[in-house]
Amino acid sequence: MEIIRKEIPKEFLEVLPEGMKFIYKQGKEFLVVEKIYCPHGHNLVDDTVRIHGESAIKINIKIGHCEGTIFIDAFWGSHAKLYSFIPRGSTLELVDASCPTCGESLIIDSNCNQDKCSSDKSIQMILPGGQNKIIACARFGCPGHELEIKELHRKVTKIVSEINYFGVGLEEDDLFKGV
Repeated sequence: MEIIRKEIPKEFLEVLPEGMKFIYKQGKEFLVVEKIYCPHGHNLVDDTVRIHGESAIKINIKIGHCEGTIFIDAFWGSHAKLYSFIPRGSTLELVDASCPTCGESLIIDSNCNQDKCSSDKSIQMILPGGQNKIIACARFGCPGHELEIKELHRKVTKIVSEINYFGVGLEEDDLFKGV
């Protein structure tokens, strides 16, 4: 797949939600999740595991008969993950996701925003302050994700929500090649 570059709207950067930061890496602009919480307020960002130089998001998942901890790249739009317990071929199965600290479910009823995905379950994580959220499709391997930012018009958050970096087979940019 090829990288889809999208400019981050100025309106978004002017009210950058708490828990996200804007950085330059290899001369390019990126959003990174710094803090994100479960419904009980436990921080899901784990400083002990880093992907692409930033602390990873840590959640517990169950997929089929397998369960364990997964670390997700905090770069907005990257889909890099670290795990060792999910068998090959599990892509596009629904997962159960929970907080690794308290075990609270992160699953909500929400339809995926991707045209070819029929999932009606999502993983919801809460940005600091409790008003803004990140919602990711609960179908393992689906790139569907979106931001809900109360202070911004839906049109602006939709542009940011559509940012995806797939990074496989990129010749000109190795930032998101492998982990």
